[in-house]
Amino acid sequence: MKKLALLIASSAILASSPTYAETIGGRVQADMPGLMEIYRDLHANPELSFQEVRSAAIMAKAARDVGFEVTEKVGKTGVVAVLRNGPGPVVLVRADMDGLPVIEQTGLPFASKLRGTSTAGVESGIMHACGHDTHMTAWIEVARLMAARKQEWSGTLVMIAQPAEELGFGARAMLEDGLYTRFPKPAYTLAFHDTAELPSGVIGATPGYALANVDSVDINFKGIGGHGSQPHKTKDPIVLAAAFVTRVQTLVSRENDPQDPAVVTVGALHAGAKHNIISDKAELQLTVRSYSDETRARLLVGIRRMAAGEAMVAGLPAELMPEIKVRDPYTRSTYNSPEFTQQMLAKLRGHFGETRVQTMQPSMGGEDFGEFGRADRVGIKSLIFWVGGSSADAIAKAKLEGSSVPGIHSPFFAPEAAKVIATAAEALTFSAMSLMPKR
Repeated sequence: MKKLALLIASSAILASSPTYAETIGGRVQADMPGLMEIYRDLHANPELSFQEVRSAAIMAKAARDVGFEVTEKVGKTGVVAVLRNGPGPVVLVRADMDGLPVIEQTGLPFASKLRGTSTAGVESGIMHACGHDTHMTAWIEVARLMAARKQEWSGTLVMIAQPAEELGFGARAMLEDGLYTRFPKPAYTLAFHDTAELPSGVIGATPGYALANVDSVDINFKGIGGHGSQPHKTKDPIVLAAAFVTRVQTLVSRENDPQDPAVVTVGALHAGAKHNIISDKAELQLTVRSYSDETRARLLVGIRRMAAGEAMVAGLPAELMPEIKVRDPYTRSTYNSPEFTQQMLAKLRGHFGETRVQTMQPSMGGEDFGEFGRADRVGIKSLIFWVGGSSADAIAKAKLEGSSVPGIHSPFFAPEAAKVIATAAEALTFSAMSLMPKR
């Protein structure tokens, strides 16, 4: 920890010299050896959601060392760092901090060997299998670059280190703890996420809906149990559940507009304990994905209707109707302000070149960054973009073989971190400065 603190402090001293590099990209490349030391430390020491104490302390110190006003423990373990630099807009830059309950299998020399217990009470290995270690490292560099180049921009920069993105609760926790009342409210919110689907150093963004609503639904089908040799004396909930699994797919294939993407996946079905016993319950777990609030509501109503319908067809009485629980809070969709996103993509193409900036298709993955824009959809312009982390050769080889490179949440996920960090730090710094021109 002392060694890491010295690395950050020494980098902060370098950041105070405006003559160190003429360009943002040149400065980032000069800083890469120190940044990679920080990255390897963060990678080897991941922390689960709402347990990011060490990570938050590193982020807070890095921002404080270069002149930010820093507040810790916002939304449990979140960090808010504010740099006021004259009149102008407020720009928020966010990075998420939490790791996942995954046993790392990358074989990296700095692979995580830590174990921990999640908020659900499950003990497991811990890994930065979603690349939040690259997010944090790039965030530290952005803070340093913005502090070193204050003469080039005017406004207020708010940088937040967010907990519990993997649970989908961290953004709301920070907002509920006064993010937009205790601190300057942004006109713009920016973030990035690494991805294995793009070549390393390539940037992609989606105007409009970029990531999905994510609902977790639990269904308990009830029945009347009995001996497997006498099914006529029972009401078999496994049969009900099996019929429902087939039927519920028609919510997407027959009731949803094909041009309005939606997903209903039954991820688990638990029922019974012995070959010759018909159980009295069958428990299902579903993930439901959508973009608009209207589509989400329609899917959830349809799930309730179909579950109840199967029970009625089976002749179950009212007291044995299925119990359905939609877990709350859920992760709401992330919406990139369309015109703003197109403007920023054009600026990034001008900075990085046409081949390094792409317009992407929406993803059905979940990301709670959208909460920062939803807090004031009309007034806040929001953008999250992707930064590729896979070698072009690996992507081409996988495509040729009909496979895919290990992606986020995989125990084998090992992006080309240096290229991710360098690209993201430069892109976020360039974007923030372009939104806060010197007046």
